[in-house]
Amino acid sequence: MARTRLTTFSKFLITLLIVGAIALLVRWLNNQGYLESIAPKAKEQEDVRGMMKEDKNSSSATTTSEDYKKGQAVKVGVVTWGGYAGGQYFNEGFAASKNSRFFKEYGFPLEFKVLDDFDASRAAFKSGDVDLLWATVDAFPTEVAGLKDYDPQIVFQADWSRGGDAVVVRRGINSVADLKGKTIAVAPMTPSHTFLLWLLDAGDLSIKDVKIKEVPNAIDAATAFKSNQVDAAVVWSPDDDACVRAVIGSKVLESTRSASHIIADVFIAKKSFVENNREVMNKVFEGWMRGAAEINASDANKRKAARILADGLNIPEADAYQAINNVRLCNYGDNANFFNLKGDYKGVTGEDLYNKMALVYSKLNYAPLNIPSWRQVANPIAVKSFAIRGTEHEAEGSKEFTPAANNQQNAPAISSKALRINFRTGEYQLDENAKYIIDKEFGDIAKAFANARIRVEGNTDDVGDYNANKALSQKRAQSVADYLISQYGFSRNRFIIIGNGSDNPIAPNTTDDGRAKNRRTDFELISD
Repeated sequence: MARTRLTTFSKFLITLLIVGAIALLVRWLNNQGYLESIAPKAKEQEDVRGMMKEDKNSSSATTTSEDYKKGQAVKVGVVTWGGYAGGQYFNEGFAASKNSRFFKEYGFPLEFKVLDDFDASRAAFKSGDVDLLWATVDAFPTEVAGLKDYDPQIVFQADWSRGGDAVVVRRGINSVADLKGKTIAVAPMTPSHTFLLWLLDAGDLSIKDVKIKEVPNAIDAATAFKSNQVDAAVVWSPDDDACVRAVIGSKVLESTRSASHIIADVFIAKKSFVENNREVMNKVFEGWMRGAAEINASDANKRKAARILADGLNIPEADAYQAINNVRLCNYGDNANFFNLKGDYKGVTGEDLYNKMALVYSKLNYAPLNIPSWRQVANPIAVKSFAIRGTEHEAEGSKEFTPAANNQQNAPAISSKALRINFRTGEYQLDENAKYIIDKEFGDIAKAFANARIRVEGNTDDVGDYNANKALSQKRAQSVADYLISQYGFSRNRFIIIGNGSDNPIAPNTTDDGRAKNRRTDFELISD
């Protein structure tokens, strides 16, 4: 049978028909959204990369809001931590993308850069490789002097650590008092260091009462603990669980779940960036707060945020979800309290933490005495500009305590701090000096460990009638609790009141000095 041969022109026509059909099919698939669903991330990121400026010499000192609207990405430096989920969730990921709500709703791209190396992150801030950079307000006094040439400003709070920082201890250590003489691994001038200092103070110890093994970071602290080099370590979640699994008989002694207002993650920016990009700065804050509020309000949103974190940080999704659960994602109301915008907030403010830790770290020679004041480093202009209202943006309330159960009356204390509060003979009213001592020695601790119960125990010497001393010590303890309730706004249910009378002496009652030591009030923190 003879074969039919196609002419060159016929082949050309057939080729055109095939190419045309393919083009029509691709166009139809694209219009239906099928191609975008196959590779949306690559497409969106490529679109934004093509739009973004590539000026390597640009810096926040010369970049303006108009530049960001034309495609310059706002660059945010972060570490592997769950507390920045509000911004990452609103950005729909870590990369600059047209799918980002920052881009869709505010008109500028934003990208997150993971900089787990501390020195590298600070170098990126100085060079302008990042516009916003993570910090913690407690440790900021140790580094602010080194950044003075860049006028660093604290622009908003991202989170409170709520379990993300923990002290793990070996078998036999059941309270802060048991840490005396023990070796503790901790990274100096980090949130871990701050947490340890607060915990020791709450337990009537100082850094001189323990042996410190300095390590570069919390990961190395966990390694030292798991290899039995130390008795305790200050670590970050999820290393706390890993440590307890690795060392038989070990446990978490205390975490920021109870010590709820000690570690505050904030973001800093150069003063020039804030001044030149006020509109963009305001919108970054607004979007971030909207993201945080949405996550706080919905577990489905939290799980979406966990998927974004898992992808951006290259960690298991379950770990990312737990990382978000280990923080309080701060919303607008929390920021208004943190910067005390109304002037009447009784809780822990950024200024409280900054000033306290500046003094503490300067005494330990980790910070100079002449650091900038809080007014010089705090710049909440974006917080003040926030115009969205709604219950989801209201500040976190205080923990609601139920009346203490019977078994909590004698529960072991995590920490105990004894104060000498003088009363006139036979009286239980607080004088001004007694109030000053409570404020100075325990007020800050009570606010910082806001999720722990407080047991107040009154004690006397053995002079006088036993039953009368018992009743008097109970009234004195109640008087102290009443003062804390009225002045600090604490829940009455938070307190456990004990009158020991002369039953718990800490010194012989045979001398004036011993009897004076026994006339004391003990403040104890109890895990709820």
